[in-house]
Amino acid sequence: MPSLVHYPLDPASRLIRLMCAEYGVPLDLEETKPWLREEALLAINPAATLPILFTDNDLPIVGIMATIHAVEDFYTPAAVGGLFPADPRDRAEMWRLVEWALVKLNDEVTRYLIEEKIAKRDQRGATPEPSVLRAAKANLAEHLLYFNWLLASRNWVAGEEMSLADFALAAHFSTLDYLGDIDWSKVPAETRDWYSRIKSRPAFRTLLNDRVVAMQPARGYADLDF
Repeated sequence: MPSLVHYPLDPASRLIRLMCAEYGVPLDLEETKPWLREEALLAINPAATLPILFTDNDLPIVGIMATIHAVEDFYTPAAVGGLFPADPRDRAEMWRLVEWALVKLNDEVTRYLIEEKIAKRDQRGATPEPSVLRAAKANLAEHLLYFNWLLASRNWVAGEEMSLADFALAAHFSTLDYLGDIDWSKVPAETRDWYSRIKSRPAFRTLLNDRVVAMQPARGYADLDF
């Protein structure tokens, strides 16, 4: 059985978990806190980033991009088309929006909220910085507007078929939802409908069951009807 070194609310790790669940691949999960930079993690990945996938032959595959391709190469069932569109133009749009979620959304929103709300709990005397939280939430509002604009004319984030872009964005949204940073009552219908559809997929159950010690999820996190 492949194993994944992850942190439950790390969006990159969540993306890999979603991919594996969608493909019916069971995972042995090993939790770590990357901000603690523990020796065991640094020995495998000096960058101290997640996820790290160990395949059935114990080969460590480090980092989100390498792990995405490994899952797609090793574990895509023959009976399904996978999460990569066949058309090169559709695939290019998928990668554009995967990068948006994994880089832009992460760097402008999710990373700050995880650092302030979670990582600082392991720093004695550290408390969340209100100005950072406000900036991250203001940035999130802009991202929500953009994705709603896309979803107003598409069935899925990158086009008419579900793709890796949907899982990448949903991985981030699910983390933000757990932390209570998305007020769904103020999110336009197109984005709410999209998230409801992807949240209802069986693959998503692995995320909805997550719980962080001493931090319960926001109300409605596990609800399919929100």
